[in-house]
Amino acid sequence: MENNAVNTPIDPKQIPGWGVDADPKNDPTYPMRARMNVAQDPDPKHRPDSLQPLEVEKLRSIERPNVSAVYGTTVPPMGLSGAIRRLAFKYSENRYRHWLPLIVADRVQVVEGVLGDLVHGKVPNIWAEKGYDMEWKHNRSAFVTKMATIAALTAGTIIWLSAGKKKNSYEAKGRYKSAARPR
Repeated sequence: MENNAVNTPIDPKQIPGWGVDADPKNDPTYPMRARMNVAQDPDPKHRPDSLQPLEVEKLRSIERPNVSAVYGTTVPPMGLSGAIRRLAFKYSENRYRHWLPLIVADRVQVVEGVLGDLVHGKVPNIWAEKGYDMEWKHNRSAFVTKMATIAALTAGTIIWLSAGKKKNSYEAKGRYKSAARPR
C-alpha cells in the first residue's frame, strides 16, 4: 500500500515481518556469537546513549522512524541532483517513484560534476576516469567493441543531423522540388 501522507513516516510496527529477528531467542547467529564470545545480544533496546550528530542534511527513508545510530559521512544533496533526491525520498522504498529518480539524480550529478570542474578551470580526464587504459590492457576485445559502437553511433548521429541541414538549405534556396508542388 502506498502512504498517502507523503511526509509522514510509517510506523515500523505496522509493516508485516518488521523486526522478525529482534527476539534474541530466535536469532540464527546465536551459536556463532557463542563461539566468538560476543557478550551482548543485538537488541534494539540497547541503542548507544549518544547518536552520531547530524551536521549535514541526511536523507532517510520514510519507513524508518529516525536516522541510524551510525552512518557514513555523506556529501549533502545539492543542486538539481539534490532536488531530485529529496523528491525521491518522499516516496516509499518499494516504489519506482523512489528508485528511478535516484538513478536519474546520479546521472545528473555526473554532469554537474563535469560542469563544476570546467567552471573551476579543470578539464576532466574522462579517459582515465573511465579506466580505458586498463580495459585496453585486460579486456581488449570488449574495449574495441565498445569504441566501435560509440564511433558508429556518433558518426550516424552526425550524418543524420547534417543530412537534415542539407535538405533544409535546398528548400530555402528553392533548389529542392517537392513532389507535391505543381510544375
